[in-house]
Amino acid sequence: MAYTVKITDVLSLTHNVKQITTEKPKDYKFTPGQATEVAINKKDWKEEKRPFTFTSLPDDQHLEFVIKTYHDHEGVTHEIDSLEEGDELIIDDAWGAIEFKGTGTFIAGGAGITPFIAIFKDLEKKNKIGDNKLIFSNKTGDDVILESYFNDVLGENFISTLTHQNIEGHENKMVDMDFLKKHLENFTQHFYVCGPDAMVKDVSKHLEMLGANPDAITFEK
Repeated sequence: MAYTVKITDVLSLTHNVKQITTEKPKDYKFTPGQATEVAINKKDWKEEKRPFTFTSLPDDQHLEFVIKTYHDHEGVTHEIDSLEEGDELIIDDAWGAIEFKGTGTFIAGGAGITPFIAIFKDLEKKNKIGDNKLIFSNKTGDDVILESYFNDVLGENFISTLTHQNIEGHENKMVDMDFLKKHLENFTQHFYVCGPDAMVKDVSKHLEMLGANPDAITFEK
């Protein structure tokens, strides 16, 4: 089913990431980590649907998306970057395989952090952050989405690594086998992996080689 929702707020989180808040359809349901297909309610864009993850919580009276915009072509996110309060989006019902199944380590690359935002917000609200850990890989420090939030909520359990920049407070490495061995001791825990397809595939393979149960690795199929 399709729903038309009005944008109520647009906020820049980084140089190329927008947080878009919209109205919420009555009785609309999703779980933290899920996504929906989104289109812009404008001529020529209504059929151009793309998947975006909810970063609001199911009980919120609004919907929220954190969207990375790309300007190398005149695509959907390029158009989203110009949206303002009062513009409209078209969304479908929620879907997605990423959901919290128990304490573990979350590994995200770039915009792959978005399903984990809602999950951590939900855990924080329930006072259940516990020993959950986040490894977040980006190219540069300017690319790190909600860095201060994750620092506040996770403390030492937030590990940021940058592949194209070496600055204080961040590792300067790819999330490879050596990186995982350095930062993780327990490979029998739950793992949640989201990011570019190649990264998800490589990290999942490394985790399995280090002893993780394939059934304990959650990612979007």
